[in-house]
Amino acid sequence: MSLFEINNVGKSFGDLKVLHDISVKVEEGEVVAIIGPSGSGKSTLLRCATMLETMDSGSLIYLGEKAAQNDAQGRTVYASPAELRRIKGYFGLVFQNFNLFPHFSVLRNLTEAPVHVQKRDRKEVEKEALELLAKIGLSGKENYYPQQLSGGQQQRVAIARALAMKPKMLFFDEPTSALDPELTGEILKVIRQLAAIKMTMVIVTHEMGFARDVADRVIFMDGGYIIEEGDPHDVISNPREGRTKQFLARFSDQGMDID
Repeated sequence: MSLFEINNVGKSFGDLKVLHDISVKVEEGEVVAIIGPSGSGKSTLLRCATMLETMDSGSLIYLGEKAAQNDAQGRTVYASPAELRRIKGYFGLVFQNFNLFPHFSVLRNLTEAPVHVQKRDRKEVEKEALELLAKIGLSGKENYYPQQLSGGQQQRVAIARALAMKPKMLFFDEPTSALDPELTGEILKVIRQLAAIKMTMVIVTHEMGFARDVADRVIFMDGGYIIEEGDPHDVISNPREGRTKQFLARFSDQGMDID
């Protein structure tokens, strides 16, 4: 059984169709990287998968439980609010702009949802939060506020906050795009560590070398379609489709190591 699947998804904004019959399945422990040019639909797909956007058509399933499915007219119908709340607990989402609560300390950013949403014991949650901060190299920062941290540190806190909810999988939407190149490495290091312990992840990224080295599978999107998917070394270093070759040539031209 797949941990996550999204099937035959269609999504439009007004007259603009941004997703055309998209289907993706993710197995437990798998790391899937989604690449493609701006406007290809990859972030919209992620937002549909995490229910930040509603799908026009298609189904959405976590651990065999249907968050959304098509009705007789082929339109998406979502499960009840109570069911959706429970299903949303299966995944965490890390945004490109951190989305930390600026008026909360680092520790409170990590503990607020586990204590108030999941109703877990505060002392236990705080202990786990401090352990998470140690794992991502931020011991001693628990009483800092987000504005006192670098962008890379804030993004690491955002990852720890998602992990504090004990999700089955994590979604990342361009987790390094708001960072200077020198700070990007510290985020990629954390994601590599998560991949090493078989955390299930779906990562929208423009870091081609990282996608090739860390992902189990790469999906290339363009114009709201999946153009090519498969083994990262095949898709990134030896693509079959002309559009994929054209997209990746840009990175080679810029001197990026994707061969």
